[in-house]
Amino acid sequence: GVIEALKDARITPLPPVTGQDAELSALRRIVRGEQYMTVYKPFADEADAAAEAALALARGEGLEGMAEERIDTPAGEEVPAILLDPVGVTLDNLEETVIRDGFFSVEEICTREYRSACARAGLTD
Repeated sequence: GVIEALKDARITPLPPVTGQDAELSALRRIVRGEQYMTVYKPFADEADAAAEAALALARGEGLEGMAEERIDTPAGEEVPAILLDPVGVTLDNLEETVIRDGFFSVEEICTREYRSACARAGLTD
């Protein structure tokens, strides 16, 4: 990935690097101080919105009032969209986001290799 390429190029300090989807490897890099942030989209919020839309469509109702936004498809069509706010996860809010939501646990993030970084970050003793 980008961070390994930057390290291989001996670029220090590392520039701020961001990511997408709050992958476990990204969360570990954040704890270690190698990545600044990642984007997290809480699955519960996405699932709730998808379920509400599916129920409305199953009842024969439209998505008006629910899908307020419109986006363009690759085919050039405009379709209704339910756009939820993503959450930027940094070291400062890791506990209040992905850990609190059960997306990943402290134990999953703070394996032996990351134990000292997790302790410095206040995630473990």
